[in-house]
Amino acid sequence: MSLLDPGLDLTLRPMRYPDFYEMFRAAIRNTWTVEEVDLSADLPDLARLGAGERHLVNRLVAFFATGDTIVANNLVLNLYRHLNAPEARLYLSRQLYEEAVHVQFYLTLLDTYLPDPVDRAEAFAAVEHIGSIRAKAEFCFRWIDSVSDVPELGTAEHRRAFLLNLICFAACIEGLFFYGAFAYVYWLRSRGLLGALATGTNWVFRDESAHMAFAFAVVDVVRREEPELFDDRMAAEVTAMLDEAVEAELQFARDLCGDGLPGMTVADMREYLRYVADQRLARLDLPPAYGARNPFGFMALQDVQELANFFERRVTAYQVAVGGSVAFDEEF
Repeated sequence: MSLLDPGLDLTLRPMRYPDFYEMFRAAIRNTWTVEEVDLSADLPDLARLGAGERHLVNRLVAFFATGDTIVANNLVLNLYRHLNAPEARLYLSRQLYEEAVHVQFYLTLLDTYLPDPVDRAEAFAAVEHIGSIRAKAEFCFRWIDSVSDVPELGTAEHRRAFLLNLICFAACIEGLFFYGAFAYVYWLRSRGLLGALATGTNWVFRDESAHMAFAFAVVDVVRREEPELFDDRMAAEVTAMLDEAVEAELQFARDLCGDGLPGMTVADMREYLRYVADQRLARLDLPPAYGARNPFGFMALQDVQELANFFERRVTAYQVAVGGSVAFDEEF
């Protein structure tokens, strides 16, 4: 029996994929709440931002307004119904909860950063009137629609389509669009700005990294069970998909960075996005497309910063009922 076989297995015993169940348990241990982040502490920094920095922050929060909702929609509409293992659906249920927490976090962020109701309304409507954000949303919607009318994965073509959707949301959206956004947040932190936003982003970052790990673990299982799906055509389609995502995110970078900000230029962001794309391809056992390097020292230091935060804050801010180890080895 394959993970993608049509049906709805209901019982956890015998458990076919215990690793998925352990991921579910680990996610519960990493529970956090929006109320633990005091975004009002960022208000003095907001008041002293220059025009270019303020534009970047406004565009960034406008993207945050809808990004996680789009991911949640794909999870409910496409992923949950096609993974035929209850332990996998347990993890997806937890992921849906985490996406809801992220949506609440970004709602609180917009309410705090944009006190003017008109500015807030424009941010929430960004997918309609900001071209660089609309382009990313349209990319997401196209991949949501790619399997929305597939009732079950009864053919190899349907399974390929599902895998491409899963890989897209893991590698391109959570693993590239969001990572680009995180880079702007940590760039601001490296300049001593918006520390509360960076704190909340640390926790969102941990969640998104876990979501990617789960999706790639699903890919690993399917590769073992149905290796014939992973042919040269699949490799070419995944590489092209990531290249398109890089270009969409680069359009966003041009919007945010303009002619460049201290330590943050379009050229550097292009290199960073290509570096991240190569990391995603490597995780999928595909050759690199760019041979890029990470140009952002503040991202290379992110592991160290998060480890420091772990020991500075109360343990339950990161883990509830900790059992086992905490890893800080995510590739940026």
